[in-house]
Amino acid sequence: MKIIKRNGTEVAFDVRKILNAIRKANNEVSEGNRLTEEQIAAIADRVTALSNDLNRAVSVEEIQDFVENQIMDAKAFAVARKYITYRYTRSLVRQSNTTDAQILTLIECNNEEVKQENSNKNPTVNAVQRDYMAGEVSKDLTRRILLPHDIVEAHDEGIIHFHDADYFAQHMHNCDLVNLEDMLQNGTVISGTFIEKPHSFSTACNIATQIIAQVASNQYGGQSISLTHLAPFVDVSRKKIRAEVEVELAEVGVHDAAHIDKITENRLRDEIRKGIQTIQYQVVTLLTTNGQAPFVTVFMYLGEARNERERDDLAMIIEETLRQRIQGVKNETGVWVTPAFPKLIYVLEEDNVREGSRYWELTELAARCTAKRMVPDYISEKKMLEYKIDKNGEGHCYTCMGCRSFLTPYVDADGKPKYYGRFNQGVVTINLVDVALSSGGDFDEFWKIFDERLDLCYRALLERHNRLKGTLSDAAPILWQYGALARLKKGETIDKLLYGGYSTISLGYAGLYECTKYMTGKSHTDAAAKPFALSVMQHMNDKCKEWKAKHNIDFSLYGTPLESTTYKFAKCLQKRFGIIPGVTDRNYITNSYHVHVTEKIDAFTKLKFESEFQQLSPGGAISYVEVPNMQDNIPAVLAVMQYIYDNIMYAELNTKSDYCQVCGYDGEIAIVEEDGKLLWECPHCHNRDQSKMNVARRTCGYIGSQYWNQGRTQEIKDRVLHL
Repeated sequence: MKIIKRNGTEVAFDVRKILNAIRKANNEVSEGNRLTEEQIAAIADRVTALSNDLNRAVSVEEIQDFVENQIMDAKAFAVARKYITYRYTRSLVRQSNTTDAQILTLIECNNEEVKQENSNKNPTVNAVQRDYMAGEVSKDLTRRILLPHDIVEAHDEGIIHFHDADYFAQHMHNCDLVNLEDMLQNGTVISGTFIEKPHSFSTACNIATQIIAQVASNQYGGQSISLTHLAPFVDVSRKKIRAEVEVELAEVGVHDAAHIDKITENRLRDEIRKGIQTIQYQVVTLLTTNGQAPFVTVFMYLGEARNERERDDLAMIIEETLRQRIQGVKNETGVWVTPAFPKLIYVLEEDNVREGSRYWELTELAARCTAKRMVPDYISEKKMLEYKIDKNGEGHCYTCMGCRSFLTPYVDADGKPKYYGRFNQGVVTINLVDVALSSGGDFDEFWKIFDERLDLCYRALLERHNRLKGTLSDAAPILWQYGALARLKKGETIDKLLYGGYSTISLGYAGLYECTKYMTGKSHTDAAAKPFALSVMQHMNDKCKEWKAKHNIDFSLYGTPLESTTYKFAKCLQKRFGIIPGVTDRNYITNSYHVHVTEKIDAFTKLKFESEFQQLSPGGAISYVEVPNMQDNIPAVLAVMQYIYDNIMYAELNTKSDYCQVCGYDGEIAIVEEDGKLLWECPHCHNRDQSKMNVARRTCGYIGSQYWNQGRTQEIKDRVLHL
């Protein structure tokens, strides 16, 4: 069994430390109030058993809570007082400086919690360490100065989660839908240099990657770009190449138009290949100021094209993007593996979703890509047009920002829909499981506590909003002055972009399954429990509507993609309420509205069921089905895709894509348990060195490739197949 110390380092469990601590407190009381050695040993044994029952690494604080409770159970109240006093005194000493120890363990790479905090960050790299060090300072300022104490306390207890506190001290926001079209067509400025409208497709791709990197360094969430905004430059290159070919052939006396067309299109295809390769390799190899590759989503939607020529050119770009992703990227040993980014989204529409439709071959290619590399994910144009209705009564199809954060429909002052150039202000998540457990199963008490917790989230979200108010456009020129989000003047504040629905701010939620399970005794997939689960969702939507009317800020309900927080919430619940079968007996809680990962349900039933809940998450959500290796069963992948088109707005297929660098095994890397800890192991050669294997798993809407904390690892291990 492992122990996680306060500075994040992981050490072996040592029962002698428990015995010594109890003896110290014991020796400070009168002889008549002391515990016997047998009682001390029994307490230590009980604490050891309780720690083992958690089936994970235990924190020092949890062990001390167990000790305290066991001393009280032994009715040694004088000893308990001494023990509590000692803990409190040590706590005061530690609070005198809350950052030094954390930063030192970051630098020495022995902070286990930080190592597994972000599945796409490598904490041994200097740039990542620098970002984490800055984050520790930001969190310290946020906790001590910037946030009200009750919000900090609720965050620490896992009642809510105040996301991205490591960036809160700065005036930064969450995620963006980048207006690449504006920046490419009208020019932009990068690092003080004016970048004019590109004169070729390849140049446009190169500029796009620079924009992606700059945007990623000025916000902390995901961003999305559309390939549609690159499509006009295909014809720019076509005309340029054709003129060159005409001159070349004229020199040898050739003027045949068909011959010129053929050579032009061949060279154009080569330029498209190089341009897409630039995007793929630049995104994978760029290192932003927060120490990771840009968290970027690439949107592939034929319906965005403005004319037939642009539509066919866009189809060529999408085809090349899919072919290159199928190939993958080479790891350090030269083997083709699955990259985490860019994330790809492919829109299913009438022109591509049925066999015989105009772009059916493109959809087949997308299916092969998903089977091998886990992306693209799929948006149904049909369902999105039904769900995303603006005030003019028109439906719209558009991409999320990053992995799942969706903007709400918006019409500008001219009555035109606008999505690119908008953003999300931030997220605060409510732990629905804690609401249920705090109510003790009493429904009246549940709704009362629910409203109290929602009010806490509301005040925390206003803190995020108010932190952005007054931010000058000069803080991030690429965002606010040069087109990524706006074209504001120097010295102008971004305030007008925070109101009226231009940007959103998100109420996240987690653990709907466990919440429903505790309150009703059933999964929310059960017909008897589903109405309660839907009423919880509707209540949160109603609150967002109420807050929006009050402040003219677009509050929106968001299915939180818990990564490290799933483990944090689970640990907090176990500490507050103990182990409750089916509710707190795992080291994770369920993401958003999802069906529990262990529940046996087929892919189509799962997608149909979750579609109702996804519709009630207008601020963002994604559903998934867990599948085996599908590379030899593309018709089944296509069947799922067609079902997505008809039944749910946004979904993905989760498969596996691993490689062992020691023995060359190309299959699923296993998860094994040793000494209470979950480890990744090659089933062929039993390699456990994470630096010598490539593991890619869907974490929560995006692919992770740097491993996960113990809670998320257990969740991955527990997943059942749906197909």
